[in-house]
Amino acid sequence: MVNELKAKFSLRHLLKATGLPKSVYYYHRQALNQACPDEALKSQIEAIYHAHKGRYGYRRIMLTLRLSGIGVNHKRVQRLLCELGLRSKVRPKRYKSYKGEVGKVVPDLVKRKFTADKPNQKWVTDVTEFKVGEQKVYLSPVIDLL
Repeated sequence: MVNELKAKFSLRHLLKATGLPKSVYYYHRQALNQACPDEALKSQIEAIYHAHKGRYGYRRIMLTLRLSGIGVNHKRVQRLLCELGLRSKVRPKRYKSYKGEVGKVVPDLVKRKFTADKPNQKWVTDVTEFKVGEQKVYLSPVIDLL
């Protein structure tokens, strides 16, 4: 605000009106003119992130940078990723339903003879669970062992 009004009014009057010390004004003016020291690192982080299709988080990006010879702290990489608005894509865990022997084992009524002489003698079924989109779907086909 002071920089914009400096063309019309004297700096001394503007600083007095705003209550801003002269040293603070010059400090912020100099800080605005300086380039960000992290720009080169930001571009490298962004390149690594996009090269791996967003699957790398701050830990793997930090390790990649270190392997390329750039010593950088993990907190710095994490902060720069937040500034850039980049987040790693979390891959969903596969569903694992097997938990070993759970429940009781039913007796084998078919006695592992999976053929029948006539229709409607032996019917079998099995429940299968699988994922479609974001939902779990169950399939239980009934088969006549003819």
